[in-house]
Amino acid sequence: MVRVAPSALERFCQGVLAAAGADAATAVAATRAMMHGSLFGIDSHGVRLTGHYVKAIEGGRVIGKPHIEVTRTGPAAAVLDGGDGHGAVVTFAAMEAACDMATTAGIAAVAIRRSSHFGAAGAYALAAAEAGFIGIAVCNSDSFMRLHGGAERFHGTNPIAAGVPVAGGKPWLLDMATSAIPYNRVLLYRSLGLPLPDGVASDGAGIDIADPHGVEMLAPLGAAFGHKGAGLAGLVEILSAVLTGMRLSFDIAPMGGPDFSTPRGMGAFVVAIRPDAFIDRDSFDAAMRRYLDRLRGSCTAPGAAVMAPGDREWAEAERRRQDGIPVDPVTIEDFTALAKRLGVPLPVFDRN
Repeated sequence: MVRVAPSALERFCQGVLAAAGADAATAVAATRAMMHGSLFGIDSHGVRLTGHYVKAIEGGRVIGKPHIEVTRTGPAAAVLDGGDGHGAVVTFAAMEAACDMATTAGIAAVAIRRSSHFGAAGAYALAAAEAGFIGIAVCNSDSFMRLHGGAERFHGTNPIAAGVPVAGGKPWLLDMATSAIPYNRVLLYRSLGLPLPDGVASDGAGIDIADPHGVEMLAPLGAAFGHKGAGLAGLVEILSAVLTGMRLSFDIAPMGGPDFSTPRGMGAFVVAIRPDAFIDRDSFDAAMRRYLDRLRGSCTAPGAAVMAPGDREWAEAERRRQDGIPVDPVTIEDFTALAKRLGVPLPVFDRN
C-alpha cells in the first residue's frame, strides 16, 4: 500500500472523470461518493472504482452528461429520471429533492429510475443526516447473492443505508449489504491476495469457499439464519426495482461487463425524514445523545468493545485525513495508465 493525501486524490479522480467525458456535476458527485468509501475504510467502494467508471462513461453505459429530471407525484413523493447517468450524481440529486420535500411535508421519498452503480449507499444517507434529516437509501444490483439454501445467483448485494443527525457529534451511520459481504470486497481480497472469511461466499454449487478467485456467488447475511439477509434483500428489491419499474437483479447486466455500451437501467429509492415533524428537536437530540451515551458505555465481553454504527468509520476517516488514504498496488497501476492516457497528473504517492 501507498498513501495519498485526500485532497490530491480528489483532484485526480475528478480530473480523470472529466477527461473521460463527465460533466462537472458528475465528476464531483462520483468522486464524492468514492472518497466517502476511501475515507471511511470502505475501500471496495472507494477510488479503486475510478477506472471502472471511466470505462463505463467512455463505452456509453453511463452518460457522462445526463439530463436529470424530477417529477413530483405528490406532496411528499417524486420520481427522478437519471437519464442513464452515473449513480452518484443521480442519487445525490434524489436525496436533495427528498430533503427539500421533507422540509414542508415532514417525510418524503424519491423513486429513482435509469440510474447506474452508485457505490457506497452510506454516502447518500450521510448527505441527508448532515443536512439535519434522517436519511435512508437502498439500491438493488445485478444478481450475485444466492438465496438461503440456494445454489444460483438471485439477488444483488442490495445495500441498506441509514443516517441520523446527532447534535454536537458525528451522525449515526449504518451502511450494510444484505449479502454477507459486497462483491467489491471479493475483488479487493483478490487484489490483495487474501483468503475470504468463512461463510461469506460460495462456489457454483452453493458450497462455501475461501478462495476469492473461485467465487461464483455471495452468501446472504445471517450465516445459518441467512433467510433474514435474503428477506432484507427482497425488501430492497421491491423498493428499488418493483416500485420504480426498473430491472430486477437477475435482469441487470453484470457490473463487470463485457457490455459497456448499453445502460443498465438500474433503480434506487431514498427517503428523508425531518425529526421535528414528529417530536420537538430538543427532545429528539436529547434522546439520541442518551441512547448513544448508554450504548457506548454499556458492558462488554472480555477483550471486546461496543460501538454505534459509524463509530469505526468516523475514527478511520480521521486517521486517513491525517495520514493519507491507502491505495493498493493494482489501483496504482490503474491510476498510472489513466494518467498517461488522459493527460491528468498523478497524485503524489507516499511510500513511507
